[in-house]
Amino acid sequence: MTGSKILIYVNGVKYVTDNVQPEWTLLSFLRDQLKLTGTKLVCGEGGCGACTVVVSKYHRYEKKIIHYAVNSCLTPLCILHHTAVTTIEGIGNMESKLHPVQERIAKAHGSQCGFCTPGFAMSMYALLRNNPEPTEEEIEEACSSNLCRCTGYRPILDGYKTFSKSYCCQKEKIETESQTLKVSTLYNLSSFSAYDPSQELIFPPELMITRDMPVESLRIVGNTMTWFRPSSLEELLLLKKKYPRAKLVVGNTEVGIEMKFKGLHYPVIISPTEIPELNIVKHTAEGIEIGGCITLTKLNEIMNDAIDKLPEYKTRTFAAIVEMLRWFAGHQVRNVGSIAGNIVTASPISDLNPLLLASKSRLYIQSAEGKKKIMIMDESFFTGYRKTCLKPDEIIESILIPYTSQNEYFHGFKQARRRSDDITIVNAGMRVALEKNSLRCNYIIRDCTLSFGGMAPITIIARKTSDFLVGREWNENLTDIVIQLLSKDMPLAFSTPGGMVEYRKILAPSFFLKFYLMVSSQLLSSEVIETYCGIPPSYLSAASVFKHNRFQGYQEFEKSDCSQQEHSSMRKPMVHTSAMKQATGEAIYCDDMPKYSNELFAGLVLSTNAHAKIRSINYEDAISMPGVYDYVGANDIKPGCNRGCIEYGEEIFATEEVTCIGHLIGLILADTRDNANRAAKAVQIEYEDLPVILTIEKAIAAESFYSPTRQIRKGDVERELTLSQKTIEGEFTVGGQEHFYFETQSCVALPKAESGEMEIFSSTQDPSGTQKSVAKALGVPSNRVICRVKRLGGGFGGKDMRGIPIAVASAIAAQKTKRPVRCVLDRDTDMSITGTRHPYMFKYKVGFNNDGVINALKMKMYSNSGNTRDVSHGVMGRSILTCLSCYHIPNVEIIGYLCKTNIPSNTGFRGFGSPQAMLATETILTDIGIKCGITQLQVREINLHRNNDVTHYNQTVEDSRARAVLNEVIKRSCYESRKLEVEAFNKVNRWKKRGIAIVPAGFPVSFTSKYNNQGGALVMIYTDGSVLLSHGGTEMGQGLYTKLSQICSHVLGVPVDKVHIVETNTSSVPNASPTAGSLSTDLNGGAVLNACEQLRDRIAPYRAANLKGKWEDWVKAAYTDRVNLSANGFYRVPNIGYNWNENSGRVYNYVTYGAAVSEIEIDSLTGDYHILRTDIVMDVGKSLNPAIDVGQIEGAFVQGIGLYTLEEQCISPSGYLLTRGPATYKIPSLSNIPNKFYIYLLPNVPNKRGIFSSKGIGEPSLVLASSVFLAIKYAIIAARKDSGFHKMFRLDSPATCERIRMACTDQITMAVTTITYLIMHEFYNESIIIISS
Repeated sequence: MTGSKILIYVNGVKYVTDNVQPEWTLLSFLRDQLKLTGTKLVCGEGGCGACTVVVSKYHRYEKKIIHYAVNSCLTPLCILHHTAVTTIEGIGNMESKLHPVQERIAKAHGSQCGFCTPGFAMSMYALLRNNPEPTEEEIEEACSSNLCRCTGYRPILDGYKTFSKSYCCQKEKIETESQTLKVSTLYNLSSFSAYDPSQELIFPPELMITRDMPVESLRIVGNTMTWFRPSSLEELLLLKKKYPRAKLVVGNTEVGIEMKFKGLHYPVIISPTEIPELNIVKHTAEGIEIGGCITLTKLNEIMNDAIDKLPEYKTRTFAAIVEMLRWFAGHQVRNVGSIAGNIVTASPISDLNPLLLASKSRLYIQSAEGKKKIMIMDESFFTGYRKTCLKPDEIIESILIPYTSQNEYFHGFKQARRRSDDITIVNAGMRVALEKNSLRCNYIIRDCTLSFGGMAPITIIARKTSDFLVGREWNENLTDIVIQLLSKDMPLAFSTPGGMVEYRKILAPSFFLKFYLMVSSQLLSSEVIETYCGIPPSYLSAASVFKHNRFQGYQEFEKSDCSQQEHSSMRKPMVHTSAMKQATGEAIYCDDMPKYSNELFAGLVLSTNAHAKIRSINYEDAISMPGVYDYVGANDIKPGCNRGCIEYGEEIFATEEVTCIGHLIGLILADTRDNANRAAKAVQIEYEDLPVILTIEKAIAAESFYSPTRQIRKGDVERELTLSQKTIEGEFTVGGQEHFYFETQSCVALPKAESGEMEIFSSTQDPSGTQKSVAKALGVPSNRVICRVKRLGGGFGGKDMRGIPIAVASAIAAQKTKRPVRCVLDRDTDMSITGTRHPYMFKYKVGFNNDGVINALKMKMYSNSGNTRDVSHGVMGRSILTCLSCYHIPNVEIIGYLCKTNIPSNTGFRGFGSPQAMLATETILTDIGIKCGITQLQVREINLHRNNDVTHYNQTVEDSRARAVLNEVIKRSCYESRKLEVEAFNKVNRWKKRGIAIVPAGFPVSFTSKYNNQGGALVMIYTDGSVLLSHGGTEMGQGLYTKLSQICSHVLGVPVDKVHIVETNTSSVPNASPTAGSLSTDLNGGAVLNACEQLRDRIAPYRAANLKGKWEDWVKAAYTDRVNLSANGFYRVPNIGYNWNENSGRVYNYVTYGAAVSEIEIDSLTGDYHILRTDIVMDVGKSLNPAIDVGQIEGAFVQGIGLYTLEEQCISPSGYLLTRGPATYKIPSLSNIPNKFYIYLLPNVPNKRGIFSSKGIGEPSLVLASSVFLAIKYAIIAARKDSGFHKMFRLDSPATCERIRMACTDQITMAVTTITYLIMHEFYNESIIIISS
């Protein structure tokens, strides 16, 4: 029987669909068909976890109901026949009751912008459905596949670890200690609802009936694709014979990516998931036979079960597979991806294939002709890039993974940019069979297979090396031999895709050295290993397998004043006002707004050339495609409005010339997003190429700069450099950083029927700037345009300027068509066109005395600004002003250059130029300490500024807390004793090294543009006593709405639940400054304070006249007496204003201080590292909300970890961005945060210049992540010292695994010839450009 309908339950509701298109994903079905918008689209490639939902089904081969998390953005709807899907809406809501997974992430302050929150909640929900009492380790694993850009992960883990059995046992003890020690906590454990598994949704009985029914075949015919689900092996083989080029899909984790991002089309898809023979698990005398459709999650269970039950020596291959699966993609991918799919995909960087080749696993092959054959996986199986020797009509029925023998040893290795959920750079499977020579008491290699991924277009066996080793003695001389042999086996060409050629060539023998050490440690005890194998005990640290200890977090802050009013929430850790809605999926973001009936979707027509003249634009074919309505370009804009609407003369639509790949040329309007984007790519543009400049180096050579340059001079720099006892001259670069806000740039433009009015719904940090630009582009006054912002799914500065072109273009399209226009960027498009944090290059000369005191600094700063100025001038200005952090240098000359290049315009990012410049200063201080022979703490203490010092921008230092935070973090972190422990560790460990670094920072707070230092608010009280608050700031997760609600509540003397903020709206508060610069609470809070004080004073007489009355009584009395119950509030930062030309005036209102100590451990053989512990002490003044402040500190710090150690952009020589999604661009995941993460808010430090004595905190702690970068550098110094290298060396940011390994010079790196190194890097810099400059 063959069916053509899909039966699926969603949140307990049955849906039967007979008009399914095979290309529909579950996510599109949920959002577009069912209007369930709680599940979010972030990346579309299964790399972030935001779209996680839970699928439940009766597994007829396991004979039980299973629940598993999936990425709904990749899961085909057709594959879900006879399953039940649970989304975030299905487990709880605000109206009835929140599910404990929703409640705990919210109450533990684990939801900031909220865009990732439903995904985390559903991952945790899936775990609880399978295991109601998980361990803390299992909880960490469940969360490890979901990404978050806001929180730093700690509060998410804290909230969810309360589900663990061990944590529940500690609950009473924790609460008792908190009360006894009078320690404030961020949340109350007793407020959490208990988890009761019996209250979960029942599995639909209708779906249980299918267990006794034969499997139904499916045939779903769509407009462009046909989907088959055969019910038997015979049917599958017949389909393969009829459609030999058809793709087999089990989890769609590869084919889905190919169709979306590579533009591939497969007319026929076959899903063999229900075929019995492909789901078998057989234990044989030779090994375990695994059906081809067995998922990687099930494979992991099978392997672990065998490890538990069988002798250790038989399961060494299984153990290697289990270890590799720890780092293989995310659990959502492992839950659906199959072992056979992983094999036949034939990726050269597959994590499993090297293990299967090295173990000589067997494949059982079936063909359409009925032929069966057994094939041993060896070097003949993979025939080319993503090709195998399988014939078109052949399938893999099963795989036999063999046992290992008594003297056979097996290990797997992987190195990726990020430890967890990342594609590999190089991986390996290594097997050796040894034979003991009883006469000589040594071991001889009887058999050997070394298999590698990432070293060729295919997974390869290093055959020459493997064969050469057979018959050789197992001893310490093998590594030197293997280095040379591997170079011959795998001679990577300079142009090898993926770059990092030298690093990859070094990783292969480094893996072998680790393999040699691991096998040797298995053969012999540590007491005799040096005698028999020549291995010093210090080498054995390389033999250890990385194990992440359980995460520990601690936060300490000042308790709120007990004298304040009982209902006041001021200075209390109040939960984010939207946290509950975000946790239930009910919080509405721009693209969650219901579609208008006549709405059009805009697809961007973008330049494919980095610099060229436009010869012609032909859109005729595009507008004739299905669903397409019209094309919009420069000719549709009113004369004189195409240029000048966006800052600094940027064109809305390119007319004559494009200056980067991704330059906006026009829009295609269509009925759906897919149709619009598909047609936009069909627009034909003819170009005439012009010279391309991509990097800072090329811009300097061509003198390609924007004017004017920024500069500051103070003192006689040249004289002091000459008089200094020592000088250092050098260069340093800091790479760019993608914002990676989870909600991409989004906009809905709604034209009105009269007076040229336009309403803009936008995910912008600058509603007033958006309003102004749209009005200019439409040729109407600003009072005809309203910009509305409910909330943002993250911003970090990336939604200040770069969202405006999207809103302007959408408004022009809406004006032309008189219809609503929606534009929501795909992740890859967003990353390709919206710019990043500016890459920087620093050229400096510093003069100092023998004691480390700095006399003078001369520095040139170069930023890669991109194809427009955007806010680069302001970013460079802040870099120059803040570069010295909290240090005093009396003589300074700094000049900043804005490099004009042909990459998309770079823009503001959290810190706005300070993180790059402050790291440069910390690097200089580090080198000074080394050169002077003093400690890193001493060189910082001796140059720390003091009160009444005058900065290089001629502002007197006041109320400095630099020494206070530094001294406190020294004490809290036990810095001195741990420094000794690090030194002791490094003495006895050759290949693992630790580093510990201490960094203080002073982060000035204010806009450098005087006019931006103002804020407005409108507060309205209704007769029922409720309060409506409007202001100019936008909520993007930083807790601004929450803090302003607390201020309003406190001043008016009402409970905070009486205060409501609907949205940010330019018709309520005009001319607002952008929400940026850690200043929004000061500006908008000051305005709210001003408005509320007016209202409080107006109501005061009625309060005095009725002291026993309630708030509602006083409000009604005032209203009856015709008192105005609304007030406009305004605030401007006093005594602010700086003159660049004169280097005079007060540029900053105050400084937020912090200090951090970070300890890390590197693997010097691979460049891998992890953070053992970070302690942060922050001066936040008197915190308005400690929970929000701690969350901002942690989130910014982890974002700084990404900037300084992990996140790296790559572009091609043509200017094409290669890192355009989570698969290629790596933000920190849970595995990257400090294993111990301790936050202390400095007590008793009121700030006289801040709102209610508080300080801005959104950005300052990001620069403290430089402590991680410097700790890595100190660990590298220790590694180099063991190799006899004592000189200073240059380490640029980010300190990626590649840079770490290449800096750890040793016998392996030295074995690679210098000539090859130089030639390769000359070519490499031309073939893939790392945007560090």
